[in-house]
Amino acid sequence: MARGSVGSSASVNVEVDGKTVRISNPDKVFFPTRGWTKWELVHYYLKVAPAVRRSVVGRPTVLRRMPDGVGGRVFYQKRPPRGAPPWLKTVAATFPSGRRAQMFCCADLAHLLWAVNAGCVDLHAWASRCSHPDTPDELRLDLDPAPGIGFEEVKKVAVVCREVLGEAGVASMPKTSGSRGIHVLARIAPRWSHHQVRRAGIAAAREVQRRLPSLVTLSWWKEERGRRIFIDYNQNGPDRALAAAWSVRPNEEGTVSFPFRWEEIQGIHPGDVTLRTAPALLQLHGDPMSELDEVHSDISPLLEWAERDAAAGLGDLPWPPNFPKMPGEPPRVQPSRARHPQGPS
Repeated sequence: MARGSVGSSASVNVEVDGKTVRISNPDKVFFPTRGWTKWELVHYYLKVAPAVRRSVVGRPTVLRRMPDGVGGRVFYQKRPPRGAPPWLKTVAATFPSGRRAQMFCCADLAHLLWAVNAGCVDLHAWASRCSHPDTPDELRLDLDPAPGIGFEEVKKVAVVCREVLGEAGVASMPKTSGSRGIHVLARIAPRWSHHQVRRAGIAAAREVQRRLPSLVTLSWWKEERGRRIFIDYNQNGPDRALAAAWSVRPNEEGTVSFPFRWEEIQGIHPGDVTLRTAPALLQLHGDPMSELDEVHSDISPLLEWAERDAAAGLGDLPWPPNFPKMPGEPPRVQPSRARHPQGPS
C-alpha cells in the first residue's frame, strides 16, 4: 500500500514497501504537449503497481534519465548515483568490456518510484534477474519496423513469431513497444547463458525470415534493411535492456508498452494506450504477463535449429559495437565501408 503526503511545496513523500521515497518537484511538467507532470507519472506507476512489479521488479535495470522530462537532455546510468538512499539495492554485473560494477536492481516498488523521481520515464530491464544475472529467464524478439512500414505489417510478423516459437514448444506473449513495434516475449527456464539465448533467438528469427522473406530482415546494418521489419536478435545478448511491460515511453503522447493476448492482436493500435488510459485497461482486462509466467519453456529445440543452421553455413550475426569481437562473428563493418574502405570521395 502506498501513501503520498505533501512534505513541502517542492516535494511529496510517498510511503511504499516500508520506505519513504521523496518525489522532488512533483509539479514539473514531464510531457509538455499534454501538460502531464512528474507526479502524474508517479501516480500512474502506483496505479499499475501489481503489473509493473511483475515486469521489472527483481531485474537489473538501466537508468535512462530525463530529469527535465520528455524532449529534454537524456543520459544513461547503470550504477546508482551518489546520494542514493541506503536501502537501494544493487547487483554485481559484468559488462561487455569485462569490467564489473554494482548495477541498479529494481528490488520493489519503492526502487521503481526512486528511479522515476530521478527522471526515468520508462524502465529498461535485463532479461535476467538480480538473483541470477548471467542466466536469462526471458527470450525476446524485438520487431523494429523501417520507416514506411505500417503496424498491420508488424502484427503479421508477430503472429508468425508466435507460430515459429510454438513449433519449438516455446510459449510467448506480445506487447507493444510503445512506439511502432512489437516485442514478443517468452518465459524460459534460467538454464542457459545470454550467449545461448541469443543464439536461440537468432534461430527463431531466421525461421520467421524464411516464411516472410520480403517483410523480415536480420541485417544489423540499416543500409541493408530496406523497407522491412528488423528482428533485433541482439536484445538477447548480455547487458541488453528492453522497456518493461507497462512502462510509459518517453514521447509526447505518453504511450505505454502495453501487453496483450494473442487473440486481441487485430484490435491493437499502439497509440491507443497511454499513461491516462492504461490503468483502466489493466483493471478491466488484467495483466497478460501473469499468464506468461505460468510456463517456463525449454529452448533446446531452438538451439538444435541453430546447430542445423550452422551446419548449413549460417553462423553468427554481428554484435553491437560496444562488444569485443566475438568468436565466429562475421566482419563488423558497414557493407558500404567494406566496399569502399577509404570512404566516399
